[in-house]
Amino acid sequence: MTMSNEHDVAEDRQPAVDRNGASDQEASAQDQAREQVQEQAQGQAQDQDVESLRAALEAAEARVHETRDLYLRALAEVENVRKRAAREIEQAHKFAVERFANDLIGVRDALELGLASNADADALRAGTESTLRLLTKAFENAGLNEVNPQGEAFNPELHEAMIAEPSSEHAPNTVIKVIQKGYVLNGRLLRPARVVVAKEP
Repeated sequence: MTMSNEHDVAEDRQPAVDRNGASDQEASAQDQAREQVQEQAQGQAQDQDVESLRAALEAAEARVHETRDLYLRALAEVENVRKRAAREIEQAHKFAVERFANDLIGVRDALELGLASNADADALRAGTESTLRLLTKAFENAGLNEVNPQGEAFNPELHEAMIAEPSSEHAPNTVIKVIQKGYVLNGRLLRPARVVVAKEP
């Protein structure tokens, strides 16, 4: 090979080396550009995540405030109901016997009229019977009923046996005499009837 040929070959090889160097630089530039794009994408994604988290936090705080408001309103309503119920109970205690008291006023009026009159014994008896009818009606209106078990079987839930007397005319455990009537208020025993009960002779 001549000197001239060697020089030509060297020139042919040099551009090839230059082209390879340029290719590496382009690849490196592309890698850098790709990395920058990825970093930007990651930054945008992080920004979006932060924004979405901030929005979620704001929504959660709004729900917390709303729930707290609802709780406070419900608490106030419960307190109002409690106070109203306490007032109603107090009023009920104060005026529970109002209707009964009104009925008893009529009974007192009748008794006072009877005492003020100069009536004979028969008129006085009639007035007393009328007053007793008024009192009985007042008891009924108040749900107060008498227990008068004359001739009935002895009931320990309503009667109190004072004496047990032998009797051949009555079955054992029969009430043969009522010493004192009992009273029941709306199904609840106020006072048992005090009675004499028959037993076998």
